[in-house]
Order: sequence, then C-alpha cells, then structure tokens
Amino acid sequence: MTQKKPRVFLDTSVIIAAVLSPSGGAHQVFQLGEIGVLDLIAGPNVIREADDVVRRNVPASLPLLAQLLAAGRLITSKIPTKNQIEKAQSHLLYTPEAHVLAEALAAQPDWFITHDKEHFLNRRSNFQFGFEIGTPGGLILAIKETYRPS
Repeated sequence: MTQKKPRVFLDTSVIIAAVLSPSGGAHQVFQLGEIGVLDLIAGPNVIREADDVVRRNVPASLPLLAQLLAAGRLITSKIPTKNQIEKAQSHLLYTPEAHVLAEALAAQPDWFITHDKEHFLNRRSNFQFGFEIGTPGGLILAIKETYRPS
C-alpha cells in the first residue's frame, strides 16, 4: 500500500526563507518536494509576491528562487473563488493575508506552512479549514513521525 503524499501550501515567508537560508527548515521542505516526499503548492499571488520581494531585496538570488521553485516541483494553485475569498476575509481582516488564505483554501492542502505568527501561527486554533497550519520545522517533525518510504 502506498502512502499519500502530503500536499503542502507554502506562504510567501517560507519561500523567502528557503531562498535566504540554504540550511533552514524551509529549504529542507523544498528538498522534500524535489525527492517526491511532498507535493508543494503556492498560489499565484504568493509566487508573485515572493518574486517581488526577492527582486527588490536580494536580486542576485532570483536564479536561486527559480531553481527552488522548479526543483521543488512547485504546483501553482487555482485562483480562489469568490466564496473562498469571502471565507478567508471573515477570518482575517488584513486583505493581503486573507488572499493568501483564500489561495490555500483553493489548493485544499494537508498543510499550510508559514512563518507569519501574527496572522496565522498565533491564531491557528481559530481556523478550522481541514488542513494543519504550522512552520516548516513542525511539518518536518510530523513527516519524520509518520513517513514510511514505499
């Protein structure tokens, strides 16, 4: 019996962390995507925002960003529906993060990983969306506890 690959939605903060820290948990998540342990997903706005942040702050790292996205086999999620956007906005008043949450809802992941404490991590018990919200490190620990290679 084969084990289902976890579908993991990446917040912008995770993509940026992977670019900036090749030894950190976010980068390890991309490596797990590369070897086929995880299906990595991000929304179109998340990808655009990550590109904008890298372009503005560390433009020399644009090739690394492109390499990570390709090697990690990142899948772009669908554009969220009006209903998904409204649902996300009912939980988050900050519009940019509500749109990220709506993209996650559209992706239907098993995990949503982020470094954003204010909008997601400190409020995760308030969200009941059918997916776990955590950090890259938390995801890696959960994978270590449950993953059985086929």
